Amino acid sequence: MEHLSFTGPLWRWTGTTNGKSAGSWHFLTIDGENGDALTATALMRRLEGLGRGWGSLQVRVTVGETQWQTSVFPQKNPAGQATWLLPVKLAVRKAEALAEGDPVAVSLEL
Repeated sequence: MEHLSFTGPLWRWTGTTNGKSAGSWHFLTIDGENGDALTATALMRRLEGLGRGWGSLQVRVTVGETQWQTSVFPQKNPAGQATWLLPVKLAVRKAEALAEGDPVAVSLEL
């Protein structure tokens, strides 16, 4: 099992439908060497016939004292860099007192 660690700012994406808010979600961006490692893992799993929807990877995440399972999703990057998105649910943000813009230290297990 592969482990990755990184720190990044928590950011919010807000969707709209017909000019009205359709909800918002909070994410952390995984890029650089960690993004490359996720991309390599996703490629290997596809070649092995173990690929998941939208190219996602199932992960176990630890932030502070909170652990949960979720998926990370590849994000198209105009510069061609390997970039992934990690959703951070409300329960985690509340438990760890996280707000938009806060730096978040993450341990991620594939």
